[in-house]
Amino acid sequence: MSPRIPSEQAAARHGWVQAVAVVLAGMIAMGITATLGLWAAGAADLPDGAFPRVVAATVVTAVGGAVELSGDVGGLAETEAGLTVIPLSVTLAGALVVAVGFLRPLRHRAVAGAGELGGWAARIAVLWLLALLGLALGARQTFTVALGEDAISDITDLFGISPEVGFTTDVPVTLVFGLLWLAGVLVLALLVAPGAPLPGRLLRFRESVRPAAYAMVALLLTYVVLGVVIGLVVAATRGHPAETFAVILLGLPNLVWLAFTIGLGATWDGRVEGPFELPMPHVLDEVLRSSDVAVLDVGTLAEHDGRVWWLVVADGVLVPAAAFVMAARSPARLRAWRHAVHMAVALALTVLMICLVGRIFASYGLSVLGIGDLGGFLAGELFLRPRIWTALGLAVLWGLVTGFLGALPATRVRRRGATAQAPSSPSRRPP
Repeated sequence: MSPRIPSEQAAARHGWVQAVAVVLAGMIAMGITATLGLWAAGAADLPDGAFPRVVAATVVTAVGGAVELSGDVGGLAETEAGLTVIPLSVTLAGALVVAVGFLRPLRHRAVAGAGELGGWAARIAVLWLLALLGLALGARQTFTVALGEDAISDITDLFGISPEVGFTTDVPVTLVFGLLWLAGVLVLALLVAPGAPLPGRLLRFRESVRPAAYAMVALLLTYVVLGVVIGLVVAATRGHPAETFAVILLGLPNLVWLAFTIGLGATWDGRVEGPFELPMPHVLDEVLRSSDVAVLDVGTLAEHDGRVWWLVVADGVLVPAAAFVMAARSPARLRAWRHAVHMAVALALTVLMICLVGRIFASYGLSVLGIGDLGGFLAGELFLRPRIWTALGLAVLWGLVTGFLGALPATRVRRRGATAQAPSSPSRRPP
């Protein structure tokens, strides 16, 4: 009977009740973050009691779900709309809470069986899909659009047209990407947490993967913390605190991680057209409105504000620091060139992630009897997309250089938690 005791204890530590707690905590964290952010942005004033549904849609998009926009203005008019954006502040809040809840029953252990980890993750996944399904079914709403006092409004009144716009959720796509998001969070939690157990067959990857994953997550979180500090200073000294808190609670990682890649030398293409009021620094809005397709890099931003060069300085300090942390947590036997390779791969994957989740696209258009062309004054468009291959190439270059440089001082700082090479022969005590 003794071999069964550990498995029974493991099931007790992380059974269905614990899985419910993890899923609820993650959903509540994202819901509170989205609610406060949208309230600061003024969404609480939406008509027809739509605010809870907008919160649900925000949480859905935060885990990779798809929200579709629609419009209905009758046979005399035409509408067009689209939206692709991930509110990464909401995403980050949920990821941190879910990761901590997933790891909590596994702490103080060095090894865990693949079946045990898979069963624990499967319980969370089942409940996560059920919660996400409920959110997706509730994230739908229709609004009546007020066109104001102008010719378009007169025409709509004459023909009895009531323009409506709304949103709904693509449930199958949301469930698929929501499950992939959860899987990514759980795997990354196992890779990053120093004390997280792994199956015995994967222990050999701990020496090369875990230090790099830890360093990259620490780097990204450092940028978020710096962004929060800067945002609080701006809110306290320059006014408009509600708008600033809306940015912090909805899209702060979108901005600071974008700044991180630009500091590395990456280039993004973007455009802002129409009456979009963007929660972003003024210099960024100026550049994006400067041409049909604006080039967003250190040079173009510095033409409007020379302080942008501090982005390069910040990367020049924080990226080598992350490389040092990675090397200091790696086995002492690894040579500097291997640290450089690990850092290059880790930084390239990190930049790739930012490029994929940092894309933004939004558009809308309304035309009534040909007045107000879909590309005219009743239309707007916003997009932001990276030049991925250039960004990845620069990330590899930065990784090779900083990985090598960070490994040099790390040879003198070997902490207790480092994985050291086993001695080739037993130590002998002097007689």
